[in-house]
Amino acid sequence: MATKTLTKEPFNFIVAGVGGQGNVLLSAFIGTALVNEGFMVSVADTFGVSQRGGSVTSHIKISKETTYSSVTLQGKADVILGMEPVETLRALGEFGNPHVISIVNPRPIHPTGGVAYPDLEEVKKAITRLSSQAKFVDATEEALKMGNPIYTNVILLGSLVGADVLPISKEAMVPILEERFPGKLFDINMKAFNRGMELIANA
Repeated sequence: MATKTLTKEPFNFIVAGVGGQGNVLLSAFIGTALVNEGFMVSVADTFGVSQRGGSVTSHIKISKETTYSSVTLQGKADVILGMEPVETLRALGEFGNPHVISIVNPRPIHPTGGVAYPDLEEVKKAITRLSSQAKFVDATEEALKMGNPIYTNVILLGSLVGADVLPISKEAMVPILEERFPGKLFDINMKAFNRGMELIANA
C-alpha cells in the first residue's frame, strides 16, 4: 500500500530536458518507485526532432485507483522537474498553470548551429513568474564537483524526493538505485542523491 497520498487525482508530473541528459532513465526510476508504493502509473516520453540535443519530455500520470492516458493535457501539470532551463520554460508554456511547482537545474545546454541562447537570468525570472513555486538546484555544478556530470540526474532525483512534492520517499528509492548501480557505483550515486536532498532543503 502507498505510504503517502496524492494531493489530486490524477497527479501530473513532467520531466523536461534535452536528449542525452537522462530524462527517460530518471522518469523510469520515479515511475518504478511509485508503482512499488502502490500507485497506478502511466509513463510516456515525447521526443523532439533529434534525440540527442532535441527536446525530451517525460510525462508521468499518477493515480490511486485507475490508469489514465499518460500524456499531460495542456495546462494540467502539477510538478515539472526541469533538467534544462529553456526546456523547463517550454514545458511551462504548454503545461503550466498558476499552481504548478517547478524544480529546475539552471545549467543551460546551448543549441548547435549558432542559434543564440536567451539570457539565463530572464529565463529564470520567467520560470519563477509562471510557477507557484520555483526552486533552482545547481545539479550540474554539484555533479562536476563530484567528478562527473553524469551524476546530475541522480542529484535532481534527490532534490525531487527531498522537495516532498511526490508520494515517494528516500527509502523507496534506495533499492531502485541499488539495483541500477551495483557495488561502488551505488555508493557514489547515493552520495549524489543525498546531495540533491541537501540542495533542495536550501533552495
